[in-house]
Amino acid sequence: MTTTTPARTTTSRMAALVRDIRKAVDRGLAPDITAYLVGELLAPHLGAEDLLTPEQQEGDPEHYRQHVLHAEPDGGFSVVALVWLPGQETCIHDHVSWCVAGVHQGEESERRYRLAPGTGGAARLVPTEDVVNGPGEVCGFAPPGDIHRVRNSCTDKAISIHVYGADISRLGTSIRRVYTLPTD
Repeated sequence: MTTTTPARTTTSRMAALVRDIRKAVDRGLAPDITAYLVGELLAPHLGAEDLLTPEQQEGDPEHYRQHVLHAEPDGGFSVVALVWLPGQETCIHDHVSWCVAGVHQGEESERRYRLAPGTGGAARLVPTEDVVNGPGEVCGFAPPGDIHRVRNSCTDKAISIHVYGADISRLGTSIRRVYTLPTD
């Protein structure tokens, strides 16, 4: 479970980033290409002190916190800051749309999975890759094949900026499905 905080204010750097993302999304390209372009736009802003307000960097001691920074009125994309205290993690999940995530502060570990047939026809999850992303690193993806779990793997607060090809303020989450299948 996450705490979601809607955006009340934005920085001028975030406003400029949103304008650039809008131009990329409005090109109407394939989801994977859009994610790549958005990742290129996001990377130079990561780590900048003037990207987020102090309130947008606040965590929650119970679970990671989602700050919705921007939601495009037509639902074309959203920008979200996820704040993770040490050890906080997501469930294993996939997404409703393409996504780009960049580490603004700290370090995040990600385990990626694929669905595979199990015994008796039941599906199971097979880990495919473990990735550790540090400050300034960006990754992106487009469904299908976007099953993963993310956690704060450092001893301090971690903050990541996520751009989703959906209106997260309306949906409340980017998660399409939670997986409770057996894993290898």
